[in-house]
Amino acid sequence: MTTFEERTTVHAFRDDALGDHDAVGLAEAIRRGEVGAAEVARDAAERVRAVDARLNAVQLLIDAPAHASAAGGAFAGVPTFVKDNTDYLALPTGHGSAAFTPRAARRHAPFARQFLSTGVTVLGKTRLPEFGFSPTTEYEGAEPVRNPWDTGRSAGGSSGGSAALVAAGAVPIAHANDGGGSIRIPAACCGLVGLKPTRGRVAANAQSRQLPLDIVSDGILSRTVRDSAAFLAAAETYWRNPKLPPVGLVEGPSEQRLRIGFLLDSPNGVRSDTATRAAVEQTAATLERLGHRVEPVEPAIDPRFTEDFLTYWGMLAFLIGVTGRTLGWDFDHRRMDGLSRGLRASYLRDWRRTPGVLRRLKRTREAYAAAFRGHDLLLSPVLAHTTPPIGHLSPTVPYPTLIERILAYVAFTPVDNVVGTPSMSVPAASTTEDGLPIGVMFSGRPGSERKLLEIAFALEAERPFRRIQDS
Repeated sequence: MTTFEERTTVHAFRDDALGDHDAVGLAEAIRRGEVGAAEVARDAAERVRAVDARLNAVQLLIDAPAHASAAGGAFAGVPTFVKDNTDYLALPTGHGSAAFTPRAARRHAPFARQFLSTGVTVLGKTRLPEFGFSPTTEYEGAEPVRNPWDTGRSAGGSSGGSAALVAAGAVPIAHANDGGGSIRIPAACCGLVGLKPTRGRVAANAQSRQLPLDIVSDGILSRTVRDSAAFLAAAETYWRNPKLPPVGLVEGPSEQRLRIGFLLDSPNGVRSDTATRAAVEQTAATLERLGHRVEPVEPAIDPRFTEDFLTYWGMLAFLIGVTGRTLGWDFDHRRMDGLSRGLRASYLRDWRRTPGVLRRLKRTREAYAAAFRGHDLLLSPVLAHTTPPIGHLSPTVPYPTLIERILAYVAFTPVDNVVGTPSMSVPAASTTEDGLPIGVMFSGRPGSERKLLEIAFALEAERPFRRIQDS
């Protein structure tokens, strides 16, 4: 194990236009005229260049970023990045894959337009593992994205590039999306706030709408709860789903006392490690001290859930292999990485299970809803064990070993993607023995983002999140 003394930490915080502001604070400074948007964009680009040689988080950096026209947006002038699986006009979308040559996008994706409506200045695109399948941002033939808290560790995935830049202080927020934990996993690895919204809360991209079961939600990664809250409120002013209750601007904890169910181990039997269990138990104790009622709960998830989700995951890899020419004229599924090829091959063996898999996954919402009877939120680990070293989940690992390791790691997050419920990773007060962040996860009923943000505000106020610049 890496000791605290041996850890290599990388951050970009310095005395410049960004300072140590979060996105809300930086936007306020720009509005007051204390700093200019162009100055902020320039200094952010310098921060990115200063750390990215060590982190490998950036797919593309725009030389002359255009400032968004939404001058009155909540994040007007705040520099950020878009994850490279989302179309941004005139920029190529590579999906983290070497299987094709990406083409420049002809238009912004629907979520990109919603994100831009908040006033952000996009500096470029961040890296992700191939097609977002992996919980770590690593590759067969390229350098991995490294965790700024410890460059020998994974930054998580699939929004690993965004997480690394935000955690390192290069930008205050960055775009992320989540199809099985891809916002919450890197948030947990990098000590960030990561909220996966309710299905349909934000504008869905075309690919998501075409899936037999839409598991993907877009959002951001941030260092503070108020940035995540401000993003959702700003996104609602652009478009709000009338089928969901509005979130509005959440500005702090609620006086309401909640009944919170908590679990330490996965409903399907994966046991969390000692440090992770301690983080959840400590969080539960803090919540009780704040007056909330916390009690154990055991969601009755179908024991076939993990196998079914893996089959669905494989189906997505198979479909990408079949339809890849829509991404690039030279797409070759044989050039997909070891994880993608393994998932695809596994699905081809089990494809006859697809109708039953889809039926059971769709029925998961009924069993999961039962866990909320009498509870407002659920508290659990984000991941079954703490941040692994680079290489542990690499696509170069033989597929049978790799998938076994992934399933022993990503044991909590996928349920909320299948059911469509909102879920949020928040930094825990405790850390690993060598000082690395651990995340805890809160999940709620559909449309309950306000409760998630309020409980996160309460925890942040009770024990402010650790800062990388102080480590």
